Amino acid sequence: MKKIDITCIIDDDPIFVFGAKKIMQLGNFCNSFMVFHKGEEAINKLRPIILANAKVPDIILLDLNMPVMDGWQFLDEFIKIPSRKEILIYIVSSSIDPQDVERAKSYDHISNYLVKPISIEELQKILQKEH
Repeated sequence: MKKIDITCIIDDDPIFVFGAKKIMQLGNFCNSFMVFHKGEEAINKLRPIILANAKVPDIILLDLNMPVMDGWQFLDEFIKIPSRKEILIYIVSSSIDPQDVERAKSYDHISNYLVKPISIEELQKILQKEH
């Protein structure tokens, strides 16, 4: 199983970010992290990286409920950015609202919808699926 190079976490909950990073480190999931606490910050930092085809993340773990720019607004902006590399997006949310799950299915860029908290087993499934 090949390790992911860069995982991007977009989530305003510092406890979730800490826990997700710790689980990924223990599971030897990825080499490095990009962390953004707001959707707007993420889009403003990722856009120039993607356009320059620089160190682009392999996977994005995206929260839906964030201030200023939520996960849906981030997605709507993100899919407008032309990328030479496929970036897999996993929604990781505490929302179990069926409307959110259905809405996620309407985006081609969404690989899966995971309900918090995520486990090491779910991360291993992602690695097996993507590699």
